Amino acid sequence: MNSLASLLVRWLVLALGVTIATKVVPGIACDDLTTLVVVVVVLSFLNALLRPLLLLLTLPFIVLTMGLGVVVINALLFLAAGNLIDGFQVAGFWSALGGAIVVGLTNLLLGGLVRPKRPQPPSTRKRDQKGDVIDI
Repeated sequence: MNSLASLLVRWLVLALGVTIATKVVPGIACDDLTTLVVVVVVLSFLNALLRPLLLLLTLPFIVLTMGLGVVVINALLFLAAGNLIDGFQVAGFWSALGGAIVVGLTNLLLGGLVRPKRPQPPSTRKRDQKGDVIDI
């Protein structure tokens, strides 16, 4: 799959996650399809630019919370998108946290299904003439 197709698939999975979040998490609403597209683009932009910086700056907190700090960062980005986009409402932090969890689970479940499989590296094990394995 080329990079453009891969990006579109990731955006579709994100759009589905945001749509599910608007249906199941109280306090999250999206007015229409155009707003949903803007939300997906803005969330992708925030995840590409701000998320790595936030992860780096909060690394001790993330380690201390055994990774749960990443969910908090995702919730803050979700809340930021709600504040930036007219027509996309996120009532507060707890709604953003619920939305981030729903979007994360959607990405985990569907992203794994549509992600292309990586080619396996060639084995470094060699067999001698009798078929025994020789590690190098």
